[in-house]
Amino acid sequence: MSNYFYILWIPLLPLATFVILGLFGRKYLSAIAGLLGTASLFSSTVLSFVAANQYFFVDGKVNGVFQKIVAFKFTWLEFSPNVSIDLGMIIDPISVMMLVVVTSVSLMVHVFSLGYMKGEERFATYYAFLSLFTFSMLGLILSSNIFQVYMFWELVGVSSFLLISYYFNKPSAVAASKKAFIVTRFADLGFLIGILILGFYGGTLDIGLLIERFTSVNSAQYISITGASFLGASMLTWGLTLLFIGGAGKSAMFPLHIWLPDAMEGPTPVSALIHAATMVVAGVYLVARMFPIFSMDEAALHIVTYVGAASALFAAVIACTQTDIKRVLAYSTMSQIGYMMFALGISKNGGEAGLGYMASMFHLFTHAFFKSLLFLGAGAVIHMVHSNEMKDMGGLRKLMPITHIAFLIACLAIAGIPPFAGFFSKEEILTAAFHENKIIYGIALFTAALTSFYMFRLYFNIFWSKEAPAANHAQADHGQEAHASHGEGPWVMKLPLLILAACAVGVGFVPFSQLVTSDGKALETHIDIVFSIAPVVLSVLAILLAARFYKNQNGRSDKMAAAFGGLYTAAYKKFYVDEVYIFITKKIVFPFIGQPIAWADRNIVDGFMLLLAKITANISESIKGLQSGKVQNYALYFFGGVAALSILFIYIWK
Repeated sequence: MSNYFYILWIPLLPLATFVILGLFGRKYLSAIAGLLGTASLFSSTVLSFVAANQYFFVDGKVNGVFQKIVAFKFTWLEFSPNVSIDLGMIIDPISVMMLVVVTSVSLMVHVFSLGYMKGEERFATYYAFLSLFTFSMLGLILSSNIFQVYMFWELVGVSSFLLISYYFNKPSAVAASKKAFIVTRFADLGFLIGILILGFYGGTLDIGLLIERFTSVNSAQYISITGASFLGASMLTWGLTLLFIGGAGKSAMFPLHIWLPDAMEGPTPVSALIHAATMVVAGVYLVARMFPIFSMDEAALHIVTYVGAASALFAAVIACTQTDIKRVLAYSTMSQIGYMMFALGISKNGGEAGLGYMASMFHLFTHAFFKSLLFLGAGAVIHMVHSNEMKDMGGLRKLMPITHIAFLIACLAIAGIPPFAGFFSKEEILTAAFHENKIIYGIALFTAALTSFYMFRLYFNIFWSKEAPAANHAQADHGQEAHASHGEGPWVMKLPLLILAACAVGVGFVPFSQLVTSDGKALETHIDIVFSIAPVVLSVLAILLAARFYKNQNGRSDKMAAAFGGLYTAAYKKFYVDEVYIFITKKIVFPFIGQPIAWADRNIVDGFMLLLAKITANISESIKGLQSGKVQNYALYFFGGVAALSILFIYIWK
């Protein structure tokens, strides 16, 4: 226990930074706010790597199995001897892996922001919000109690709201933050109900105890929750499904994805933080954390599988049509999260059957680095041309050679081209899908090809094609300075790109199956060269197709869009899901639910309270005359009351 007590400082350092910058940043520490926030995250990152080294290579494994270690634990609220809420920190393979991912990516965002956000009026506030968000995510992944998870889960929602609405004077940013907050609140309601169901039948909120009780088919808790049913499904299925709904909201799974593209209104480094390794993978982490229980219910796993697969394909199709580079990356994130979800859904708990679990966590790990690289690269491009639209870009490889190479590496990684990181993790997912569900494998293979196409469509439109007016304008504006720095900003913006590019190449060689598995035991995996031919060939063909259409402005892309006709239009309009939500809200929810409730609130609730107030006022008006100030009147009232009570007790009360 004491060996890992220092882990407490990993989330506390960002929290301390938030408090300091929140109270004193704008007035006293504006000049050093960025350096203070970055130094704090650097310390947390170092401690995370120390913890990873200690756990994975020193004392985390006992008899060949990685242990779950509770670093510390104390009772926060005790309702009865059998019902209490404990707070603690759990150390196991996925929490340690997530510590490294969250702190590393957040550190890169902090460093990049030193250059990207320089000169912003609310610079200190920005770093305060970044620190709060990082603290929230770190608290979430270390929580040993499911209610503790929920508290940090909501704090992640609040801090993401603050970051998305950072440009609060921009109406679209305000609307996007409210949309993200409201949509995820509906999902979080499901999460809360799921927690209550599992806690009620499990008799505890401790994650370890819940897993122990619900994975033993002979336990009273398992028999109780599987024996109870509602609408033909067991309460275990309902509890897990509601838990997944909470995760689906945070991870932007269909149909709760509508907040994700609009969240791009926040600063681009924020997009890298939210969409790479933190907020959007919270749902995947939740399912993985509770996976032993999910593995006990086939119906819940089927929901996870097919929602994940549908989201992956749906988002990939939309990404092929979008013109805003940040929206392309947003839908790409949704698609890759779908990959992680269905990999969990097709997995079992333990042994070779747990390949899907390992593959999902491996893809979460690799995706964090190349997706944050893509977003930060997009940020450098936007910083250069002052636009998010592809039409304003083109030919930027000459002005931005470092960004160009880094972005290309990230595109190759997400496309699954060997030897880049995405190849190894995606290969494991495809292998697991092939052995468990051929339909899911087919969807995954087609989605992988679409991923390669839309990512290189993005790459060629930005860095090749015909030089756009905005790029020429930026070059003219920068003049000699642009030539000296290649238009890529200061070194604090280039350094994270170089580090993440190295990670996008190297992290695929991490022996992940030896470290993070569903049962804590090492899993022997290998790359099947023959099996790899199909996905790699499809990805290469998709890249060549993208090059043919988008490397040069030849009009072929417009002809292709016209050939698909209504399908292309529907995909560009995101299949009108937003419009459906607006229709339901305005035509059904508002008139048939909202307005009747508002009428009842105004006329019944408020009316009753107003009536009560009026009656009280009238009574007080009537009796205030009794306060005459005359002692003889008070004496008369007193003796009259005594006489009345005497009569009551003598003649009436028996």
